[in-house]
Amino acid sequence: MLTPSEHTRLSVEARLGERARTTWPQIDQLHVRHRGAFAYVEAELAHGTRGKLMRLRYAGAVGRWGFPLYLASSDRYKDSLLPTGSATGTPADALDRACRLHLAAPDI
Repeated sequence: MLTPSEHTRLSVEARLGERARTTWPQIDQLHVRHRGAFAYVEAELAHGTRGKLMRLRYAGAVGRWGFPLYLASSDRYKDSLLPTGSATGTPADALDRACRLHLAAPDI
């Protein structure tokens, strides 16, 4: 299993943070923790609620990740696809998909 470098992990965190700031105003802060090939992403909302969003799975490049979404009903992560049908995408694609599931879509 491929493991992302420290540079890749920091880049992903920066990309996710930028996307959250520019597209998802409901998110006050993202929390990302890494374990092996995975990056677990939680969102802290402006009113203090914190919840799981997704688990990114490294696919060998900083811009290509699989992204199982968190399903609270089963307390599990489930593989997800982009609207294009692709099983991998950028961290921003994954964040948008997760936020559309867990948060109301912003006016864009």
